[in-house]
Amino acid sequence: MSRSALIENVTAMLEDAGFAVSDRCVIRPKSFDVAARRGDDLLFVKILGNVDAFDGPTGAEMRRLGHYLHGTPVVIGLRTRDEDLERGVVYFRHGVPVISPDTALDFFVEGVPPLVYAAPGGLYVNIDGDVLADEREERGWSLGRLATELGVSRRTVSKYEDGMNASIDVAVKLEDVFDDALTSPVDVLDGADEVRDADPTPEDPEADPEDEPIVAVLTRAGFDVHPTVRAPFNAVGEDTNRHRPEGLLTGHSTLTDAAVKRARIMASVGRITRTRAVYFVDESKQESIGGTAIIEREELERIDDPDAFRDLLKERGDDAETEA
Repeated sequence: MSRSALIENVTAMLEDAGFAVSDRCVIRPKSFDVAARRGDDLLFVKILGNVDAFDGPTGAEMRRLGHYLHGTPVVIGLRTRDEDLERGVVYFRHGVPVISPDTALDFFVEGVPPLVYAAPGGLYVNIDGDVLADEREERGWSLGRLATELGVSRRTVSKYEDGMNASIDVAVKLEDVFDDALTSPVDVLDGADEVRDADPTPEDPEADPEDEPIVAVLTRAGFDVHPTVRAPFNAVGEDTNRHRPEGLLTGHSTLTDAAVKRARIMASVGRITRTRAVYFVDESKQESIGGTAIIEREELERIDDPDAFRDLLKERGDDAETEA
């Protein structure tokens, strides 16, 4: 299956699951292919035939985008090396959860979450330690008795009850012993939390020196500016004004055909992420492209009032197109 066909299939699956899906990001380089939202759940989705092509810098940027835009990065792929990704298993690459299209279908469409995740050393499951302790105590078994049944140490059983995860073999033995499922699902939407806790959100890349005037205005307007290197926008503006929370996607260049395409993608992604989009140019007769506000650099440099800047975004952005 070609990558384009795979992306089309995954996009259709997400739409069947009730997600609104952005236009495909066709600008290179790109850290994600589509953004998708269902209610409060926001995904940044990278779609690959071979997930070995997913590298560290891309993973770092997807994690930053997930953090700043309050979404979950996820890779949906077919295989790694010469092996197909297993159905019902969550893998991790560079702190981002990786699942197969079948696993995505089960979870997003059928509502059946995966129970298994891959980690160094093999496949593991989440053991519900409280349920395990209750089952053991109801039988009147000591930690040592259960340890003997499982073929592990007493200390290991104690760790299971404290929340340590178990191998597939141990999980199967537990279910045989108690004739009951003691595993809890892997939540794909929060599946990388443990990884993120161990490895904090990667630091932002350095901003281009040419962007300093733009960054200065955005900062005065109350935005923390986070540069990107592989997204269809140049930076994410994170609002620091608590009274009017608002995110911002920004781009800049001369207004070429490629820039117009980028501005339209930004507007589409902005609608999914519930953020505004703005593109800064040297000169333009247009004030909006597809819902992305267009602001000339000289015009931007004359703005010294944060409210005036925000009003201009509203006047020229999605709101203006909707009213039209």
